[in-house]
Amino acid sequence: MTLPIVRVSGLRPYPPRSSQFSRTFWDALAEGRWITSTCSQCGEQTFPPKSVCPHCWASDPDWGELNSRGVVYSWTRVHAAPTAFAGHAPYAVGIVDLEGGLRIACRIVAGREGSIAIGDPVEMIVLRYEDGPLFAARVAT
Repeated sequence: MTLPIVRVSGLRPYPPRSSQFSRTFWDALAEGRWITSTCSQCGEQTFPPKSVCPHCWASDPDWGELNSRGVVYSWTRVHAAPTAFAGHAPYAVGIVDLEGGLRIACRIVAGREGSIAIGDPVEMIVLRYEDGPLFAARVAT
């Protein structure tokens, strides 16, 4: 499954750190693929991707697709942003429950209605900045 890609002008306000392990995730995201680590022993997915399974401690993860749909569990709008994000304020961040059981924190982008509410269905998207990708949830309309 490929995520919708939304082009964003400018540089990412706070580029993520990339390690040899996490590079697989960021390279896939740049292509619109939404993946995470999946334990080769117990089959549990984790997010963010982890090189050691927190469920059974196995250290040989595989990569598997994440579900790209979910619902807003909680959210807030940031008006007084840290310096790195000041140019983006106000912006919404929150917690999304993905179908399949994972709960993630991310930026939330309002849909066509322009509003966000707890329980709203969302789809994951790629925000493609000039210097690389970030992920976000967009309220599905």
